[in-house]
Amino acid sequence: MITTIKRQDLNVVKYDACIENSIQSNIYGFSWYLDIVADTWAVLVLDDYKAVMPIPIRKKYGIKYVYPPFWLLELGVFSMDDSIDYQLFFEILFNKFKAVETRLNVDNRIQKSATFLLDKQMQLLSIKDDYEAVFDGYRKDRKKDLRKAQNANLVEKWNDSPKNLIQLFKNNVGKRTPYITNKDYAVLEELIETCIENGVGDILSIYSEEKTLVAAGFFLKHKNKVTILVSSTDFNHRKNGENTFLIDRAIFKYQLNYDIFHFGGSSMESIAKFFLSFGAETHTYQQIKHSNLPFLVKLFKT
Repeated sequence: MITTIKRQDLNVVKYDACIENSIQSNIYGFSWYLDIVADTWAVLVLDDYKAVMPIPIRKKYGIKYVYPPFWLLELGVFSMDDSIDYQLFFEILFNKFKAVETRLNVDNRIQKSATFLLDKQMQLLSIKDDYEAVFDGYRKDRKKDLRKAQNANLVEKWNDSPKNLIQLFKNNVGKRTPYITNKDYAVLEELIETCIENGVGDILSIYSEEKTLVAAGFFLKHKNKVTILVSSTDFNHRKNGENTFLIDRAIFKYQLNYDIFHFGGSSMESIAKFFLSFGAETHTYQQIKHSNLPFLVKLFKT
């Protein structure tokens, strides 16, 4: 039996244990992570936490709807075995909410096609082998960029201030994404600080020879996987392979203790092409986008 449990009524110990031990385990599902990034959230729970589906919730004009928070790449259903009938979760979700937009995870393998499921792409790189073997898989343009970075004397710095990364992001990527608000950036700063305190996140900054911050990224660590959550380059300093150097230095560090490097995912061809040039492969996950009323499509975009 599936029940809907509000955040305040959740058995956090059992819930987090399900996230930790599930087939689909990822960092985004943990209660502490959702407490930071989601306005409000509840959970669809199967039996005694045999499977869970966290659902971030907002309310507008008196109508509750499920939305995708910033800084959260995957969610979906987390289960102890692969015999779960996902459709049971979806039916309850659509009955309770007039509009639903949420990401599933790459391990929610739903074979049956449905109009509410949209295919999205992410890029993953195996880093099980040593760095030299991974480097051999880079395409020529990435190796060329790394030579430029070496000649430009770029410097890597770990554990830099979150404020530096966020300001770099705001000044560059943020100008192309004006829908990200100051509140969203405040949430990101809290998230980064919490992840670093918990030992599940790192900041890598790249500085020019003149000590100018030219690239930075925040990386999440969970089990055998490392994921780029947020990254940016200085758009005025992109001639010396800054972004390539950022990713390469992260791969170099993490390949010692992790098996998978997750690029954060993009269905945009140009960005995906860049990630694939490191030897990554494309994987598909699905996004739920469902509305019972046509006018809600516009209503819930903001």
